[in-house]
Order: sequence, then C-alpha cells, then structure tokens
Amino acid sequence: MSRMPWLLLVLALGARAQDWPSKPVRWLVPFAPGGPADVVARIVAAGLAERTGQPNVVENQPGAGGNIAHAAASKSAPDGYMVVFVVPSVITNPFYMKAAVDPFRELAPVLHLDNASMVLIAHPGFAPVTLSDVLAEIKAHPGRVTCGASGALPSVGCELLRAHAGADLLMVMYKGNAPALNALMAGEINLLFDVVNIAIGHIKSGRVRAIASTAPKRGIGALGDIPVMAETIPGFELVTWHGVMMSPATPRPLIERVNRELNALLQRADVRERFANTGLHITGGTPEEFAAILRRDYDKYGAALRSAGVKPE
Repeated sequence: MSRMPWLLLVLALGARAQDWPSKPVRWLVPFAPGGPADVVARIVAAGLAERTGQPNVVENQPGAGGNIAHAAASKSAPDGYMVVFVVPSVITNPFYMKAAVDPFRELAPVLHLDNASMVLIAHPGFAPVTLSDVLAEIKAHPGRVTCGASGALPSVGCELLRAHAGADLLMVMYKGNAPALNALMAGEINLLFDVVNIAIGHIKSGRVRAIASTAPKRGIGALGDIPVMAETIPGFELVTWHGVMMSPATPRPLIERVNRELNALLQRADVRERFANTGLHITGGTPEEFAAILRRDYDKYGAALRSAGVKPE
C-alpha cells in the first residue's frame, strides 16, 4: 500500500471514531437480569447514553457461563455499536469448555471498570457456621453439600472448596448469580460465592448467612469484620471485576474513543457514588492495562482450576 492510501485509511478511521456514536449502542450482558453484572452494566450504559446523547440498550444473553454473549460480540461488526460486558468468566470459560471464545484472539479489551471482593454465603438452615465447619461437612458427606455455580469466580470458588476438602462437592449450575442467589434463599442449595454489594443486604436481613470473605485480609470493604477465606485456606483469594470488550477487528482509534468516553464517565461524581454504594472500587485505565489483567487472571485461575482437576468438555 502506497503512503497516500494508507494516510487516507488512517484519516477515515479517525473520522469514524470521532463520529461515534451516531446510533444506539448495544450492551450484551452475559448473565440474567438483576445480578451483579447486570446492575453495573445498566449504570454504565445509562451514563454513557446521557453523555453521548445516543440510546444504550442492555440485552441480557445468559447461558454457557457467558460464552453465548462473548461469541455474539466476537462475531459482531467492528463498528463500536456492540460491546460486551465481561466478568472473569471470559478468561475461565476456556478451562471448562472447548467451544469457549478465546479472550485474547476473539475479543478486544476496551476498559477495566472496577474490582470487588466476594463472600461465601450459606442458607440459614445449613448447619456449618465457620469455613472449617463447611469443609468438615463436605468431607463427612461427599456429594451432598451443594454449591451454586454460574461460571467465572463463583465456579472457581466451588472448585477450590472441593479440592481443599478432598471430597466431592455438588456444583449446581445457574445462568447467573441472581438465579443462584434466589435458589440459595429458597433452600435449594447450601452455599454460594457472591459479590459483596449484592449479598450484603440479604446478609443483614438474615435471608443468608456470611461464612467468610474472599478479600486478602480482614478489614476490607463492607464486610471487613467477618473472617477471610485465607485464614483457613492459605492463599485463597477471589477478587472479581467488570470490564468492557468488543469485536477483535475493531479499529484502534474506535477502541480508544470508547475507552475515553467510559473513563470520563467513571469520573462523574454521581457515577462514582453509585459504584461506591454497591461496594465496587472503580479502576478505569487503558486497553493495555485491561489486557494485562486478563492475562494475569487467566494464568492465576487457570493454575487453580487445573490443580483442581478441571478439564474442558
């Protein structure tokens, strides 16, 4: 390609990025309505709509640990009008399923939005009170203790419990943590790993009971007074996050434009307050920084899942 056509291409891509958005933006959420990912995605989508003057439409596409939405975004037109809201399932799915979207080849990172600790919660009628009691119960009754799994870190948490107990823990799959939490409160399952901002209201009301936080140490966040998993299982830490990704063929100027708009949104006082009220720590940053987080967690949780005997099916 001669220098002039290449220059024209660069200018065209830049113009496309500057014009974005000129029509509604679709947000794919890989989980059921009402869950932690859905709550945050709607805050961001509504804020971006206000900022840009274009509608932002949230579409819930649950199933396959988020892989249905990941695949749809991967195959979408690289024009910036379909984004997928991601959680760590985007990097843990390849360890569970052979057909999982490759997060490094089939999606492009845009922005790391936030971090959040999780908490292991139990149905109030489940007898064990401490994490040591839970592990003893799993060991004493293999295959009878149930743990809700919805892909990503809730599933990783169940796998690590099973591996540490050295006995079978029955994992029950759901299309998101919202239906899993409903099942826990109904007494259909015994245990669930959930994000603190969603679980805390139910803990305070007594509808579920907190066992331990997945934070690295006590004193962090809204449940800083409860034990942490690492006190009983050394090295146990699950910190979830939310992020935004797009089609892998999306031009770099367009990715940078979306990144700038979202970073600017995260600086708004009302948005920061809503994140803080839901127990989330805003991060933001560059696409490269998000790519590094994806690689770090892929390696970290992949090692844990392989040691637990998980193989893609």
